[in-house]
Amino acid sequence: MNAVEKLPFWGRAGLWLGIGLMCLWSLFPIYWMVVSSLRPPRDLFASPTLIPARIDWKFENYVTLLELTDYVQQFRNSLLVASVVVVVTLVLSLVIAYTVTRYRVPGKSAIVGGMLYAYMFPPMLLAIPMLSLFARMGLADNLLAVVLAHCTLTLPLGVWLFWGFFKNMPFDLEEAAMVDGCTRLGAFVRIVLPLSLPGIVTVAIFSFLLSWTDYVFSFVLVSSDSNMTLPVGLAAILGTFDARWGEVMAGATLIAAPLFAMFVFLSRYFIQGLAAGAVKG
Repeated sequence: MNAVEKLPFWGRAGLWLGIGLMCLWSLFPIYWMVVSSLRPPRDLFASPTLIPARIDWKFENYVTLLELTDYVQQFRNSLLVASVVVVVTLVLSLVIAYTVTRYRVPGKSAIVGGMLYAYMFPPMLLAIPMLSLFARMGLADNLLAVVLAHCTLTLPLGVWLFWGFFKNMPFDLEEAAMVDGCTRLGAFVRIVLPLSLPGIVTVAIFSFLLSWTDYVFSFVLVSSDSNMTLPVGLAAILGTFDARWGEVMAGATLIAAPLFAMFVFLSRYFIQGLAAGAVKG
């Protein structure tokens, strides 16, 4: 018998009611966004109803969005930036975390703690100095600058999660592989990486999520329309096209769709990664 079953009836009822209210609170904005993107334009400014009387199955808001904006190019930019950020974050965070847990590195706790402390700074506090720095490096209005800026957020988190993984992974497994003839790199690839799959998925999801939805760095570091990412392009609709809320909701739905699909297919690894990585050091 688990802890929930031991509760009295009213305790269980209150627990499930609280869970239901939390789910409703979290999912209602998503529901309203999707429904609003499917409402006919004239219904968006009528008296709001929880369940729409009509649904525009011609997807007029989506068609108008693609006609009025360079949404396809912005999607490509966001996908390119987020993909590169995921790859860079995984490679560097795996190497750094493995090094500080398997080798005698002076002040390794301070290194990991310092990286995590840097993650606490708000993006706007870092964006302006980065703009000046990247301009001197010749990376002004360049997607590479956005990638580097996003890595300042994703890399500390990746190192911290992998650090928790590797600290609790017995070194005996790697030693046994090396006794059987594997090199250190071979043991890492054949033993450590497969066991770290939940952590790899978790870091990849977090990195993609932070990069895909970032607005501040992309807004500050990119100025040309051809290099705009999705959040910046979507925000531009409000000022350029006089608050076309149907198109805004359609764009927001398209931005959220890849994230929703990612969580649906990878949620099992994501939960395992959070549980295994969040350990006491």
